[in-house]
Amino acid sequence: MPAVVFVGAQWGDEGKGKATDVLGSRVDYVVKFNGGNNAGHTVVIGDEKYALHLLPSGILTPGCTPIIGNGVVIDLGVLFGEIDGLESRGVDTSRLLVSSAAHVIAPYHRTIDNVSERFLGKRKIGTTGRGIGPAYADKISRVGVRVGDLFDEAILREKIEGALDQKNHLLVKVYNRRAIAIDEVIEELLTHAERLRPMVTDTVLVLNEALDRKQTVVLEGGQATMLDIDHGTYPFVTSSSATAGGACTGSGIGPTRIDRVVGVAKAYITRVGEGPMPTELVDGEGERLRTVGGEYGTTTGRPRRCGWYDAVVARYSSRVNGLTDIVLTKLDVLTGLKKIPVCVAYDVEGVRYQDLPVDQHAFGAAVPVYEEFDGWTDDITGAREFGDLPRAAQKYVLALEKASGCRISAIGVGPGREALIVRHDLLS
Repeated sequence: MPAVVFVGAQWGDEGKGKATDVLGSRVDYVVKFNGGNNAGHTVVIGDEKYALHLLPSGILTPGCTPIIGNGVVIDLGVLFGEIDGLESRGVDTSRLLVSSAAHVIAPYHRTIDNVSERFLGKRKIGTTGRGIGPAYADKISRVGVRVGDLFDEAILREKIEGALDQKNHLLVKVYNRRAIAIDEVIEELLTHAERLRPMVTDTVLVLNEALDRKQTVVLEGGQATMLDIDHGTYPFVTSSSATAGGACTGSGIGPTRIDRVVGVAKAYITRVGEGPMPTELVDGEGERLRTVGGEYGTTTGRPRRCGWYDAVVARYSSRVNGLTDIVLTKLDVLTGLKKIPVCVAYDVEGVRYQDLPVDQHAFGAAVPVYEEFDGWTDDITGAREFGDLPRAAQKYVLALEKASGCRISAIGVGPGREALIVRHDLLS
């Protein structure tokens, strides 16, 4: 059985939790390999809706082991709040494993995130203010706190002292804020240590031994390709590797063990936060997509910016990630539209671009070149075979497949787990 990577192929919120439903009960492990509680996804099971932030979607699949990998940054208060919320609804969370090498979001990371965004003013990035960026910055600067450090108070104190030595100068002298007390930070982190201890293990060993046993491992990315720290619309990006390459570094599974890379894309496109988005709609059509699609952030509640499907972005995502398949979600949101535009190229000051401009100015100035497709009015939420879709919907999907340079293997036609059309098996 394979290791399958699921990544967002756009700017996030594509429905990656929905995509893992394509595999159903055949999944043994689901791994969150990047990000923190700065993004979330919604999973609908029957009449129940679950909003997940730090926990992998596998937490809701009986018999599946969910893992928070080493590439994640963890706010422990959020983690246990999420666990408590699920357990109060009868969800068994006892199988959760957490990498000892994952980094911890400390209180000072949240403080610095918020004050630095305000300091930037018009140049702000549009972060969620949850400390994710500063935690990753500490990781790269080698002053971060890892999960394993919580079980040795002497090491924890040494690391917190080293981190705050510089940060308190920054807070007091640049941002005019009070210094953060070392003991306060240590006390807050240690309140979670004993509850966390049974979950912590060498997840790299666990996952590689699972693959040796021919079990199925799903690697589930947070955020998306266009928010990747290296390959996204820098500087309006997240602080981690959200592409398929990040699945390897964030889990400890080597690239030769990856069998499939699945990109998840909406049948239109959305974005939260600052930064360019060529197909953004700022009129009634954008508001319709937002309202019908329920386009509000799972984590922040912020309204998402909405636009037409961008095939230039899709081709770029296919290339960067080495996509083998696309799972197309929310096709049902487009029902009722007479015409559906698709961006097939950009016009940048009179020059046509078939591929993503590498220059930040050019991408910001890109004007979408559209092809229009006929819409449909039939309710498609009950469709379970491709042939069940109206002819116009079939043509739309096939056009996206051709323009995106990757086969569309599954199509989401409604919010429920069962509302799926599977064209190609992702495990064969």
